[in-house]
Amino acid sequence: MARQRSIISLILVFLATFLMSCGGPTVATPPPTYTQTQLEKIQGYLTDIKAVRERKSELGELIDSKQWIKVGNFIHGPMAEARLDMTYIVPNLLPSEQAPARKVARDVFDHLVKVDQAASSGNQLVAASNFEAVYSDIDKFLNLMPSKLNSAEEG
Repeated sequence: MARQRSIISLILVFLATFLMSCGGPTVATPPPTYTQTQLEKIQGYLTDIKAVRERKSELGELIDSKQWIKVGNFIHGPMAEARLDMTYIVPNLLPSEQAPARKVARDVFDHLVKVDQAASSGNQLVAASNFEAVYSDIDKFLNLMPSKLNSAEEG
């Protein structure tokens, strides 16, 4: 009987050792990164957004000179296209970046609506303040873009 206990104990020690060695430390998953395809899609959509960003002074001059029809055309043309591109970029961002980018894109839309309403009513003050907010939001959106895209442009 004592012999059987020692054999059973020995088997249990080997079994426990085997199970412990199989358990090993957990491997940390690497942080999510962008695929080349995602970067290419984002880069393609950024073209229109950056073009609108560079035309900031043009829209500002239209508002200052109260050319409301041209302001409306600008908002419904290039600005609407840039806003649409923002919505196309969001799903290609990392999951942690999607919510802030979606919020900024929504803020751009809200401010564009206010500029358009101000242009329709000829309210230069409201149009100018929301125009500044639109471009501030565009800058925020561009700052959320992958650093790989920003460093490729600077280099």
